[in-house]
Order: sequence, then C-alpha cells, then structure tokens
Amino acid sequence: MKKIGLIGGLSWQSSIEYYRIINEQSNLLLGGSHTVESIMYSTDLPQKLGLMSRGETGELAREFIDISNSLAAAGADVLLLCTNTMHAVFDEIESSISLPMIHIADATAQAIKEKGLKKVALLGTVFTMQQPFYKDRLARHGIEVTVPSEDEAQEIHRVIVDELTFGDIRESSRALYLDIMERLRRVEGAEGAILGCTEIPLLIHQEHTDIPVFDTTFLHAMAAVKLALE
Repeated sequence: MKKIGLIGGLSWQSSIEYYRIINEQSNLLLGGSHTVESIMYSTDLPQKLGLMSRGETGELAREFIDISNSLAAAGADVLLLCTNTMHAVFDEIESSISLPMIHIADATAQAIKEKGLKKVALLGTVFTMQQPFYKDRLARHGIEVTVPSEDEAQEIHRVIVDELTFGDIRESSRALYLDIMERLRRVEGAEGAILGCTEIPLLIHQEHTDIPVFDTTFLHAMAAVKLALE
C-alpha cells in the first residue's frame, strides 16, 4: 500500500475535504476501520496566491518542490497538490522530484470521458479560468472548455477568496454560480461543469442542478486512493 503525500493549506477548508474523502473512501474499500496512510504539509494560502498574482511562478514552483521533497523524506509514495490553481506549476514540480504525481485535470478528464461529454464549462479562480495550463491539459484528452465572461469570472473568484476559503456558504453565491453554469450551457453549449477550484464543491453539489458537475476535490482524492491501493 502506498502512502499519500498531500500539499494542502490551499485553503484548509478544502484540505479537510481531501483528508475526509481519502479516509472515507479507502475505509469503504478496505473494510473495517482500515484506511490508507497519508501525510499532509499545510501551506500559507495568501503567500502562495501572492506569488501567483505577481507571476513569480519560478519561485512558486521552487517552494512546492521543496515541500514535495520534504514529503518524500517523510515517507510519501505519491503526491497530490490539493489545489487546481497551483497546477500552473505542476510540470515544473513533476520534472524535479522523484515522487509520482496525479494531475487534478487528468482525474477530472477521466470522469468527463466516462460520461461521454465533449464540451464542459470551467469554473475556478481567475488563474484557472483564464490561463492556458488547465484548458490545455484537458485538451490533451479531447475535451473542449468554455469559461465565464470576464465579469462572471471576477465574481466567481471573489466568492472563492472572500467566502469559501473561510467556510462562508451563502445561498446568494450558490444562485450566482448556478446562473452562470446555466448560461454557459444554454449559450455556449456546455454539457457539464467542472468545479475547478477545490473550494467550489463546498458550495455546489450535484443535487443543486441537473447539469452534470465534476467535483475536482473528490475525483483527485479518489484517484490517489486507487493508486495507493494498487
């Protein structure tokens, strides 16, 4: 059984969800009270977002490489970067460390393909929605992506950083997200929606809409559980 290394703290609200999902799902698969082993390294979210905002991706990657090596030294066998946004530097991290990593967009793409969908909406931070790193990764799987307008993107981002990272769940924000998802389906032809920030599944669940939604936190964590149990 492999030990899962988690780079969390991005934010701690979604890091809790990773830990919960990994333990619940591995418990179901293993039976009894058994779970896979995991190690979490929690980081400072504003500091990392500051580097991202200033375009200091080289420094961002170096910091995550150091953290990854710390997790490897602690005994981790596989690594998860518990955030969609910071996958902007995934390639740099992966090429510099010895541990295998699971890309969050790869785990999400697998679920999208299993449903036979070709075009999906992507909701996340402005970095994830507007920069190419996430859309390009999905394109490798033959998945077309549509994103919100600039004004919509700013509102989605605001809700993430001002509300969801503090566990502040508001019905008005849920309605905003659902309205944007519906417009992207009706106008842009999106067949489903990626909850492309690990905080968004705190707000949006499948029960809230008939649009197929892809919970990146759950899909990423489950991919790690399956790998750990191979």
